[in-house]
Amino acid sequence: MKKIVFAVCLILTLWSCNKLDSFEKTDFFPEHKWDSKNHPSFQFEIADTLSRYNIYVVIRHEDAYHYNNLWLNVNTTAPNEKSNVQKVNLQLANNATGWLGSGMDDVFDHRIRITNNPIHLKKGVYQFSLEQIMRENPLPSILNAGIRVEKIHS
Repeated sequence: MKKIVFAVCLILTLWSCNKLDSFEKTDFFPEHKWDSKNHPSFQFEIADTLSRYNIYVVIRHEDAYHYNNLWLNVNTTAPNEKSNVQKVNLQLANNATGWLGSGMDDVFDHRIRITNNPIHLKKGVYQFSLEQIMRENPLPSILNAGIRVEKIHS
């Protein structure tokens, strides 16, 4: 019995040392179409201002998606600041290798970093919203869109 308790304590200790601090939220599009009027929004609270973070856009799509990229406006509101809009071109595939994300069957997941380098964030609540700005609307074969904020451990 003592060995089991020791093993559980050791595992919990090791797990807490390697804790991954990340926030990830996505919205699901029930009809697998993303209308440009639908702006998924997400809130994350940051408490640790000493660490640095990477920010990612999370996309899940079907193999039937017929573009190599996805244009988005990423709207970010930091605590006590005005909104900032970042226009991003997410590369989902290329002609040489196909889909760049991970896939299973006919569904592909992408976590694409939109910060060039890890950044420091202020303490408080951050608001993110995503707007697809592709020429085709609604955009077919998109299942989910979201944001991931990941703490960098040194």
